[in-house]
Amino acid sequence: MAEILVLYYSRDGGTAAMARHVARGVESVPGMQARLRRIDAGESAAAAEAPPAARVDDLAECAGLVLGSPTYFGNMAGPVKHFIDQTSSLWLTGALIGKPAAVFTSTASLHGGQESTLLSMMIPLLHHGMLLVGLPYSEPALLRTKSGGTPYGASHTSGDGRQPLTEDEKALCQALGRRVADTARRLGATPPTG
Repeated sequence: MAEILVLYYSRDGGTAAMARHVARGVESVPGMQARLRRIDAGESAAAAEAPPAARVDDLAECAGLVLGSPTYFGNMAGPVKHFIDQTSSLWLTGALIGKPAAVFTSTASLHGGQESTLLSMMIPLLHHGMLLVGLPYSEPALLRTKSGGTPYGASHTSGDGRQPLTEDEKALCQALGRRVADTARRLGATPPTG
């Protein structure tokens, strides 16, 4: 099975919940598997049941990437940027060129900077030569949602950090994972050897 890396940072658990739904979407595509990893920055409550911490090599070993971060001041969280800044060796070798990628985010309020965060997360992925995948309006939940959801990627409005994902937000997370996995499959993703 080829793997899609679902890589995220979560402080209060909202982005982690999104990542699990993205992974379900990935695994709904035949021949594709999610590699769920967290960016370790000493998370408290969310880390108790979190997957393993990410390594830079996870990016090179996978056929695609879905990257998630909470929004801080209209941008990705510092730990996500710090992790991405460690990927220069992959940029030098072109290890990510041509791989599909997508982004997702969680904000406290509806107008808390979801779209600016998603756009800022795309910039380093473009520098790596990755192929960005969004959510088309053919996804019914994108037209219905009253909380998170954008064509740039999945999003969640968490309120005080304890508001669960809505059914539309879950559907959009799964659709995003499915789209990246299906794109990787169409591009001829193969399982790693060795």
